Amino acid sequence: MTTRRGTPAKGSQPPNGSLRIIGGRWRGRKLPFNAAQGLRPTGDRIRETLFNWLANELPDARCADLFSGSGALGLEALSRGAIHCDFVENNAASLAQIRRHLHTLDSEAQGTCHASSALDLLTRATAGPWDVVFIDPPFALQLVAPTCALLATSGALATSASIYVETGREETEIAFPEGWELHRDKNSGAVRYRLFHAPAQGWPGLHAQP
Repeated sequence: MTTRRGTPAKGSQPPNGSLRIIGGRWRGRKLPFNAAQGLRPTGDRIRETLFNWLANELPDARCADLFSGSGALGLEALSRGAIHCDFVENNAASLAQIRRHLHTLDSEAQGTCHASSALDLLTRATAGPWDVVFIDPPFALQLVAPTCALLATSGALATSASIYVETGREETEIAFPEGWELHRDKNSGAVRYRLFHAPAQGWPGLHAQP
């Protein structure tokens, strides 16, 4: 997704006005984005690691990019074999840009753009079921725990879904839903990124994940 911070973290791309798809059928394609918005796509190195983790799970998967920003994670997923992605973004200019990207890539039927916050969409339970979910909110807003809690009880997760979570490295003791299994966990500079496996309907309890 994107981070909205003044200083790029290690593993982030500079705000050069373009994002590069790094694998799959659109490998090497560069797409413009409005750097003035302060959007920085998740960097190539982190994305490469993440999508290596997901290599066996993306073909024919239905995905959700819950804090889409530039759309980097959702577009990368489509490039690597996902059949559909819900792009969720409450910034109108960013969402319009994602729509343009889907048009440019002749993949409008594979992406649904939701002008909404992730929390509102999950509360309405109007999308899914998803096999892969990307959660990468602005680091300072502490949205990871409430988003995961709603996701776990929304019925929006498919059986054995994978959930990617990106946070600031200093964010500790986040409450993740009971029953979510931590599959991968890695740091890159100021960024911590994790991959969870979850049951279909989630669990009512929460536990702190250090």
